[in-house]
Amino acid sequence: MPASPARRTALTVLRRVEEQGAYADRALHGDARDLDGRDRALAKRLVFGTVQRRGTLDWIIANHVNRKLDPQVRAALLLGLYQLLYTDVPAHAAVAESVELAKPSPGAKLVNAVLRKVQREGVKLPTDDTVEGAAIAHSHPEWLVRMWWDWLGPDETRALLAADNQPAELALRINPLAKIDVDLEGHREDDALIVEGAFDVLAHPLYAQGAITPQSRASQRVARILDPQPGERVLDVCAAPGGKTTHLAALMQNTGEVVAVERNPQRAQALTVQAQRLHASSVKVHLADAKEITQDALGGTFDRILVDPPCSGLGTLRSHPDLRWRATPKAIESLRREQEAIVEAARSVLAPGGRLVYSTCTLSPREEVVSGEVIRTLPHRDGTDGFYIALT
Repeated sequence: MPASPARRTALTVLRRVEEQGAYADRALHGDARDLDGRDRALAKRLVFGTVQRRGTLDWIIANHVNRKLDPQVRAALLLGLYQLLYTDVPAHAAVAESVELAKPSPGAKLVNAVLRKVQREGVKLPTDDTVEGAAIAHSHPEWLVRMWWDWLGPDETRALLAADNQPAELALRINPLAKIDVDLEGHREDDALIVEGAFDVLAHPLYAQGAITPQSRASQRVARILDPQPGERVLDVCAAPGGKTTHLAALMQNTGEVVAVERNPQRAQALTVQAQRLHASSVKVHLADAKEITQDALGGTFDRILVDPPCSGLGTLRSHPDLRWRATPKAIESLRREQEAIVEAARSVLAPGGRLVYSTCTLSPREEVVSGEVIRTLPHRDGTDGFYIALT
């Protein structure tokens, strides 16, 4: 029996992530677009889960295989192990389809042997009472586990690690600018609607109409903390993809002006399209480097400024599973310098008595470059993305 379309797509995406450095969510969006909703959901579950658990799965493979594997064989084995150990997929289906995915390579026999041994004997992982053991058991890089261990303490870290491997909640932002009644089931919290179960946001008519957009509850807090008022002049630096930008416009009832700075032309164009979809006509996209903005270039000062600079994204590991394997301490130090420069430039265009909010979707003390009235969200405590939000 040939492998299912969902599993074949998952294998393709996983290989792109492993071999080409592709982002899992972006690769999946392209490769799974022709699947029906059920298969697309399964492919996403397999890809995200396998990438999340890659550290643990690599450890298991290293304990069963003593040679380098062909990329296709390795990807098939990773998918098979993930299904056996972390899903309710019937064991015979997990084994048989993973073997099919490895063919025509002779390594298909190895995939069969390893999966059947794991099925029979199970796996005994290290305990998570040390940094090293927790890194393997919860599939996070050891340097990251150590950073959180020293910062939050062992118990809090273990809870955070476990939460990172759970599916992210699906939160939508209801957009009043669309002037459309949104009759969807879920739990409402301010502009947020938390939807239970499978829901294909991008394929729903309300998305095309601009009445809903996916945005975590933590992310939605940022614009509310900035508290923009109708008629004000507001600046959003590093604005793409525009979730917070368009939320600002909605809170201002589309009056006044929201200047959205973005340095990448493609992302600036995508931001323009996003603003149009969400009926945010008060948004004006300005192509510039946020570190180099001036009053002359932007036409004066601003009543309120949102600084949401590039960050390591370590608070979003549930919805971006491969970020844990991309981030490094060196990269964080580089990001910190950029964040400091962006904040300095933003302060130069803030009107006297104005309000500035700094936010990052990360859990990294080195990226908390602004102090003040602080709100921090943690996935295991708050059920949403990890954010650092500072109001000055």
